[in-house]
Amino acid sequence: MSLSARSTSEQLPSAHDRVYRTLRTRIMHGEIAPGEALTLRGIGREFDVSMTPAREAVRRLVAEGALFLSSSGRVSTPELSNERIEELAALRALLEVELSSRALPRAHMALIDRLQTINATVAEMVSKRDAVGYIRTNLEFHRTLYLRAQAPAMLAMAETVWLQLGPTMRALYGRLRRTEPPHNHKLIIAALKAGDEPGLRLAVRSDVTQGLKLLVA
Repeated sequence: MSLSARSTSEQLPSAHDRVYRTLRTRIMHGEIAPGEALTLRGIGREFDVSMTPAREAVRRLVAEGALFLSSSGRVSTPELSNERIEELAALRALLEVELSSRALPRAHMALIDRLQTINATVAEMVSKRDAVGYIRTNLEFHRTLYLRAQAPAMLAMAETVWLQLGPTMRALYGRLRRTEPPHNHKLIIAALKAGDEPGLRLAVRSDVTQGLKLLVA
């Protein structure tokens, strides 16, 4: 292998990883609407990469369920059926309730203070009607708590569910016309302060499922 060929091959993983991580974050935070098409040419042009890293990034996102590849080769964000939304909501309830329960013994005041700070930012995003900012800070609230569970495999599974739901959450936000921050966040914080595991499990379950139920009503 020539030096230039070796240099190119060494650059590809970092190039495709950069594209993958950026697109993954956009999808998870609802920056891309359900059913919106993406093209390899467009991705390559935006990120200034060749078709190979663009294709590899898309392949990874399709494997995670973040993008849908049709039989004709069209790539788009998924438009979820009611059954799929219900399935993902059930997964969120199972995974996140367990993560919160495991985090509770390590929920010291520094964590609670951090969650209160993040929740204030969530409220700010709501008041600004910033859908992407709301989704981003809402997920930050949950991730900050779940990191204390010290269950990385379970958290990775939860993040994959968030990824698949990202565009749908953006659609949900538009339907809610929310003007107040999530009430259940305050209940989660109160349960953490009190060391109330049943209350924490109930608050988390309610928080991660109530909004999605509106989409399938």
